[in-house]
Amino acid sequence: MASEHNKCLYGKHDCRKICLCEKKIVSLQRIVDMVCIAMNVKTLIYRMVAWIRHRLGARNSGGHGIHSPYLFEWVRMVMSDENQYYVWDEIEKIRMALLNDTSELEYVDYGSGAKEKGEVSTKRVCDIAARSLESAKYGRMLFRLVNWLGHTKRCTEGKGLKIIELGTSLGVTTAYLAAANKGDEVVTYEGCSAVAKIARKGWKQLGMNNIRCVEGDIDDTLLLNAPVSAHAREEVDVAFVDANHTYEATCRYFEELSKRVHAKSVVVVDDIYYNKEMERAWKWICARPEVTSTMDLYKMGMVFFDPNYLRKNYRLRM
Repeated sequence: MASEHNKCLYGKHDCRKICLCEKKIVSLQRIVDMVCIAMNVKTLIYRMVAWIRHRLGARNSGGHGIHSPYLFEWVRMVMSDENQYYVWDEIEKIRMALLNDTSELEYVDYGSGAKEKGEVSTKRVCDIAARSLESAKYGRMLFRLVNWLGHTKRCTEGKGLKIIELGTSLGVTTAYLAAANKGDEVVTYEGCSAVAKIARKGWKQLGMNNIRCVEGDIDDTLLLNAPVSAHAREEVDVAFVDANHTYEATCRYFEELSKRVHAKSVVVVDDIYYNKEMERAWKWICARPEVTSTMDLYKMGMVFFDPNYLRKNYRLRM
């Protein structure tokens, strides 16, 4: 005879109901998992089709077919230059350390990956690094961009560049932007304080003192002109946008940045084919009246504002 402790608290009829409910929950979870997989597959197919379309319509990165002498020189110095810089190895050591860091942190997500704005979850540093860090290839291209523009400005005006980055993440791309010249000033915006703390640690190891990180929702710190972002009202020479990957947010960021640019400014928009919303935002940017020329590299897009340039959208292979 079963002891009192082992007796079932429910009757047979109730047990059957519970089993049916459990089966329904499991079935529902499977449906949710299948929908998530289908969405990932759909996104993957979209990116593959976008990449093929880009490859078929793109020129090589040698600059052939670019009529503007300035833009041709830009391609030669920024995209095709093969010089190596010692600081690149130091930055990549930081990347490798982040990719091997299994510690966890409280992650606040204001981007397109969050179900609701400001969603909080626990994530490992290595997982954030694997998902969000810019590749060395494009980090070095941004370094060359800043290096070339900075050299020109120092020669003509005797001043360093004003650089804005939207979306710091773990700070590796920020390091590439700041490494070209210590006289440049980089202001980077990050929503998650725990992530910004790790980024600062990496910059300290690299001895970089020309970076200022503004924490909080970018809609507050940049777009609403909060006191903390008063510096951002100054003219911007280079802006790198890698934050909320939605159409509305990207357009808002660009509209705000376009109020601060000058003829020689360059705005770089990352992940322009990340999803359909980002491609739509990129097309909207290309059609803006203040934009004269753009370069579509598939991974990112370069935006120019010089009225002397021929209005044209170039597609180039990296």
